[in-house]
Amino acid sequence: MVGLTHGLSIGIERSGSEFFLTLKAVGTLTHKDYKIITPMIDSALSKVDHPIVKVLIDGSQLEGWEIRAAWDDLKLGLKHGNNFKKVAIYGNKEWQATLAKVAGWFVAGKVAYFENATTAIEWLQE
Repeated sequence: MVGLTHGLSIGIERSGSEFFLTLKAVGTLTHKDYKIITPMIDSALSKVDHPIVKVLIDGSQLEGWEIRAAWDDLKLGLKHGNNFKKVAIYGNKEWQATLAKVAGWFVAGKVAYFENATTAIEWLQE
């Protein structure tokens, strides 16, 4: 069986004004990926006046971003950062821990890095 070299999955659950957003990226994120992700997030959050969002990002198979995709990610964070209550980044690379610290500059809520998915989910549920 051939391994997946690039892929993206997104899940959005809503309960009232609270959202639980899950993202899993495999390989290198591209601008094309953000052309899919951004409208989905924009559409979901636009239906609520003051959305509260908790995010789980599974970066365990993420290799990085294209430069244009990194810019897209920054714009997305600036646009919706005030709605993010908690962002848990689950991964296994040192640069992802640094990314979590940088992301905290653009998000009103808390951002944390975890090397264990269960611990990340438990933190989001606190």
